[in-house]
Amino acid sequence: MATAMRVLMLLFVLTMLQVQGGPLAAGICYTGCNALWVTCVAAAGGVAGVATGGIGVPAAILACNAGQGVCMGACIVALGLPSP
Repeated sequence: MATAMRVLMLLFVLTMLQVQGGPLAAGICYTGCNALWVTCVAAAGGVAGVATGGIGVPAAILACNAGQGVCMGACIVALGLPSP
């Protein structure tokens, strides 16, 4: 009985010590997406965050925005990554 209790306590402690690295990994991924987006918009001749949309926005900047959306969506996978 005492051995089973020790094993359960050990499992409990090991479970409590596991750290989820997913939020950190996702934050790094989101930061990378934003850095690429700013670079893409600058290369297209714009300033990130200035254009509000509409007819006056060049197609290249719209493509940068779409790419950022895809990149951000891919970062969701990183939220579930455990790291001990």
